[in-house]
Amino acid sequence: MTTTREPHHTTTGKLSMAEILELFAATGRHPLKFTAYDGSIAGSEDAELGLDLCSPRGATYLATAPGELGLARAYVSGDLRAYGVHPGDPYQLLKTLTDRVNFKRPSARTLANVVRSMGVEHLLPVAPPPEEAPPRWRRVAAGVMHSKTRDAEAIHHHYDVSNTFYEWVLGPSMTYTCAVYPHADATLEEAQDNKYRLIFDKLGLQPGDRLLDVGCGWGGMVRYAARHGVRAIGATLSAEQAKWAQRAIEDEGLADLAELRHSDYRDVAEADFDAVSSIGLTEHIGVKNYPAYFGFLKSKLRTGGLLLNHCITRHDNKSTSFAGGFTDRYVFPDGELTGSGRIITEAQDAGLEVLHAENFRHHYAMTLRDWCHNLVEHWDEAVDEVGLATAKVWGLYMAASRVAFEQNNLQLHHVLAANVAARGDDGLPLRPWWTP
Repeated sequence: MTTTREPHHTTTGKLSMAEILELFAATGRHPLKFTAYDGSIAGSEDAELGLDLCSPRGATYLATAPGELGLARAYVSGDLRAYGVHPGDPYQLLKTLTDRVNFKRPSARTLANVVRSMGVEHLLPVAPPPEEAPPRWRRVAAGVMHSKTRDAEAIHHHYDVSNTFYEWVLGPSMTYTCAVYPHADATLEEAQDNKYRLIFDKLGLQPGDRLLDVGCGWGGMVRYAARHGVRAIGATLSAEQAKWAQRAIEDEGLADLAELRHSDYRDVAEADFDAVSSIGLTEHIGVKNYPAYFGFLKSKLRTGGLLLNHCITRHDNKSTSFAGGFTDRYVFPDGELTGSGRIITEAQDAGLEVLHAENFRHHYAMTLRDWCHNLVEHWDEAVDEVGLATAKVWGLYMAASRVAFEQNNLQLHHVLAANVAARGDDGLPLRPWWTP
């Protein structure tokens, strides 16, 4: 028989550490077990999933940063342990903890009782784990937000972890963007190849054409295009990505057609490309910079050329938002998202004609599922390569993102647009010319 302790809702009686943990973490409707270093238990004692608060330092993290950031600090540092899941894929626990991976902040009255129960000694801040980036207001030392200098530092934080680590997580494609699954049983590699095929076809590329791929990552799109006879230039701010991609281009014998540059996309001087692809860059641009961004991409296209913009979006257009506390400090510094409607509006206002938009939300959830599977399969090697804390950050981030896509908190959109002639001539077919 399962023994369940009801959540403690009092705002005056002293709380145990397990009850405090439950207050900070449990926003879902399913039974979970919460234990703490003081020997206390809350929630369901027999539940297979739950959290264990291992030390007073973990309690300080929870109290000084209530919500997802405090929980993340305690988890990454090892002061908070998860029951029933692998650290490379804590998806099931995150899905059970909360309906939208949006950990609640207790009310002011409840927080006051938490403080009384914990003792003031737990309110003296302790240094966060070294894997954490400084808060946004302190990053001014790296430059104005979305300046070339600050963007380079943000990309370095996220992508220059270890190419070997990414090879284990991403698989042979070395593609860190949403795959497109041709069917439910497709492998990750089949789905990533299909994604590049779809973008290539949407852009109407033919042998001899010229492609610019901005924010090109490890060069997956550049190499795919070159294998099909297209001259392709890619640009990435990540030195590690550029190094890996240049070697892959040479190993595949594609150097005559493919070029990958370690540079800001804004430093690409060439123009009159037949097509431009932006696959996972827009999230790093900053919404206020969309006019300049889409204006720049349009300036790179010949008349009649096509743009494919692939990016994570919010589920509505009511507001723009920076990445949450955990994501901003541990994964994507300065990341910013908005709805697909804002993407389309800005592309149109830059003078592009939007031809087609498509949502791949479920495909991204499947991609994240497969990345987490890879991390679990290579867990020991990954920990040896980047350290336990960093490996836990990635497992937590990918699993939480999977929940967000499944529950429609996040989406992934393709927006296809054309740089049409002044009088609207484009020479395009009347109906979509690609196979879904």
